[in-house]
Amino acid sequence: MGSPGFQSRAASRRYSPLFELTSTRMKEFLREPEALFWVFAFPMLLAIALGLAFRAKGPDQIPVGVVAVSEADPAAGRAMDALKRAPGLLPRRFAPTEGREALRTGRISLLVEAGPPAVFHFDETRPDSRVARLEAEDALQRAAGRRDVMAVRAEKVTAKGSRYIDFLIPGLLGMNLMGSGIWSLAFSITTARSRRILKRLVATPMHRSQYLLAQILGRLVFLFPEVAVLVGIGWLLFGVEVRGSILLLLLTCLLGAMSFCGMGLLIASRATTVEGASGLANVVLMPMWILSGVFFSSERFPDVVQPIIKALPLTALNQALRGIMTEGRGLAGVAPQLAILAAWGLASFAVALKIFRWR
Repeated sequence: MGSPGFQSRAASRRYSPLFELTSTRMKEFLREPEALFWVFAFPMLLAIALGLAFRAKGPDQIPVGVVAVSEADPAAGRAMDALKRAPGLLPRRFAPTEGREALRTGRISLLVEAGPPAVFHFDETRPDSRVARLEAEDALQRAAGRRDVMAVRAEKVTAKGSRYIDFLIPGLLGMNLMGSGIWSLAFSITTARSRRILKRLVATPMHRSQYLLAQILGRLVFLFPEVAVLVGIGWLLFGVEVRGSILLLLLTCLLGAMSFCGMGLLIASRATTVEGASGLANVVLMPMWILSGVFFSSERFPDVVQPIIKALPLTALNQALRGIMTEGRGLAGVAPQLAILAAWGLASFAVALKIFRWR
């Protein structure tokens, strides 16, 4: 029989620590139904729900109120008749007090006092209220005899690539890559530390970098099925096309997932409780959920904060995904965004490797 040192070296050559750790991480993930739901089922259900909610259809009717001091109020009756001709409005009669209460509680977007003069009550910070105000004024002016001095023609844009669902699917894909990358690694490592599993791993023949890299590889194994499910749902149900290279799309998702895995490792490098890791993860995730253009364009925010928004990894990932999927950009077109993702990933992993502790 050989010496214990020889047997240990032989075992380490036979069993790669990186392979064994990656395999263990994959098995842990498959045994967590909640993780499978959040990675695969939740983004699919969210895409279907929002796609159906914002599918191509006729304009929604905005509820508006008309003040009527009595059932026989002639001015209110004429206003009601005029507003009913506007396809985008849904007018209802209200007593004065009831109408103000309906406006205050959001049941209606606009309250009209027929006049003369007509008085509009609305909250100008609400987009639907501003639209209702313009449509109501147009309807009342036409009923009073106004004629347009210039002819105009409106053309509705419903082409694929310009719809909301075409904007939404890449944003959901980016959000899911970020959330699953950060949450899964932050919780997995923090849980192992709190249960003193990491303390036991110190005695095994592996390096710190192998453990951290195995966590990332275990996450990336499920990357391509995750991308295929979400992009496939968008294509099958809503006709969302990938106008650019499929390979470039997959490579972009891979780089984005690795960047967020690095951030997840950084969060978990010192956290000792799941609650602490959850708090740190929310600090990282919440600003990007709001600022990085998942559900609406990040261009809505003031110009002064645009440099900060564009430097966020989720913003870069969403812009790259939309560039490939809806605009058909090539590698040169998304290279700046990929560089931002690579910088975040390398910096996060390097710092995590430096400050990581087993206990």
